[in-house]
Amino acid sequence: MKRLILTRHAKSSWDDPATPDHDRPLNERGKAAAADLGQWLASRDYVPGEVLCSDALRTRKTFSGIAPALPGAPVLELKPALYHAGPDVMMAVLRHAKADVVMMIGHNPGIAEFAARLVAHPPSNPEFARYPTGATLVADFDVADWGQVTFGSGVTVDFIVPREIVV
Repeated sequence: MKRLILTRHAKSSWDDPATPDHDRPLNERGKAAAADLGQWLASRDYVPGEVLCSDALRTRKTFSGIAPALPGAPVLELKPALYHAGPDVMMAVLRHAKADVVMMIGHNPGIAEFAARLVAHPPSNPEFARYPTGATLVADFDVADWGQVTFGSGVTVDFIVPREIVV
């Protein structure tokens, strides 16, 4: 059994229009949302052993906000290929994962499409199709190795958006 925690980066800042997209930081709401997501993940024992993260600043800062709440220290792997990746690239990156529980942090629109194609039955949450900032899907796969994961084979375990988290 393998478990994927699929998270879109938290809310980023557009304060400085001269900042390149890759270098946009989180805004205050995004920082708070990332911390809330960490608490939510830890409270449900959704704890990754490995984190596959886009190398954009906002995805790295999302993980930095989540990490303090997690027991242990998951292995963080920055993956430039995940920056604005589509579903096929995200799947290719996932298939090389090593841990039983993996977190992937990426961007829309690719992450929304990846999530939709990954699970056999989407969660009933109306926000799932939009996959807003901080949206997090937890899905299980009945496979021995990540290389065996296929689209449509995931079982939805949980889904949350930060504004739904009660702290």
